[in-house]
Amino acid sequence: MNANSLTIEDAPHTVQSIHDTILERICLLDFHPGQQLKEADLATEFGVSRTPVRDALSRITHLNLIETRNGVGTVVKELPDQKIADVYTTRLELAPLIGTLSTTKITQVHLDKIQDLILRAKNLDDEKSSRSYVLINHELHQLLCDLISNSVLRSFWRQTYYQAASVWYRIADIAGEASILSLVNELTELQTALKNQDLIAVGHIQRIYIGYGYARIQQYLFDSKTK
Repeated sequence: MNANSLTIEDAPHTVQSIHDTILERICLLDFHPGQQLKEADLATEFGVSRTPVRDALSRITHLNLIETRNGVGTVVKELPDQKIADVYTTRLELAPLIGTLSTTKITQVHLDKIQDLILRAKNLDDEKSSRSYVLINHELHQLLCDLISNSVLRSFWRQTYYQAASVWYRIADIAGEASILSLVNELTELQTALKNQDLIAVGHIQRIYIGYGYARIQQYLFDSKTK
């Protein structure tokens, strides 16, 4: 996936495609916490009636990423600390299942993609772009989803990713160089695992780096609220 795929294309939009696009925008902070999502504006943008937009927003409500407020309408929601903790502890348990429940054959396409992500991640220090950092993580998520052959696990993995990412990307600028170095290390370790056709290792690597990410959230987000 590249940056261009995050834009709306000239194609008929379904409830699912609208749902996915809005989710990506929340995840990538194009729609930020507290921002109002107007059905009429979204319907015009997607070239559809309000009904599919309303259906898409209803699905996203179940992820606790948006909510309806009296007198305001639908707004992007900021997850409470306990919900964030629940999401991350769940992802820590899901990650090892990538290896035990998946039978996907790792192909040259996967290897080429991880190499591309590594090269881009190593250039992040020069770019000074938090957007590029977010996009690399987002594309890594999609690569991992492609490796998960168990449809139920893949569904839960996607759901918790969007919930976690909407929080993690808010502190990417604060974490700075440490986050970039961690991402490069994660991608490099994943590349080794993929070259060895080792999905068990992929799952364990994900668990380790999810743990690192959660530790930074506790440091930069949770701890700052108590000071």
